[in-house]
Amino acid sequence: MMRRICLVSLSVFTALAVGCASKKKGADGASGEDSADISAESFNFNSEGSDSGQIPGLSTVRFAYDSSSLSSAAREKLQNNADWMKKNKSLTIQIEGHTDSNGSVEYNLALGERRAKSVKDYLIGLGVDSKRMTIISYGKEKLMELGDTETVHAKNRRANFVPLAN
Repeated sequence: MMRRICLVSLSVFTALAVGCASKKKGADGASGEDSADISAESFNFNSEGSDSGQIPGLSTVRFAYDSSSLSSAAREKLQNNADWMKKNKSLTIQIEGHTDSNGSVEYNLALGERRAKSVKDYLIGLGVDSKRMTIISYGKEKLMELGDTETVHAKNRRANFVPLAN
């Protein structure tokens, strides 16, 4: 009996979710699919964000070992990211802080958070609205590459940018 109630509830929920879905209308009355509104396309972004290398104008920034300071190369990339974010005002950006595999889980979570915060603070200074950015630290939990070389470690010390729909 309980299984039947769960299945009926799931069916009703699915029907409601499908029935309530609607296309956004642009200012010209066209559906979101046909308009130039980027928010209609936001779900098409690679879920890896800037780490994927497939979002023109949005780049991952790298950090030195055990540091949350922004290098001049990182600042240049952040200027480009800020420009991209200003053009795509309908999106919120999640800034993910990452570390290499060295150190404890706790230490790396804190370091990843400092990295994400330093990026967010810099972008705010460039005129990006703080309400459009969220931060999260993954520490060493989402490595781009596995290995124990300095080259691999350097690739993992980063801040990644993931566009989210509002």
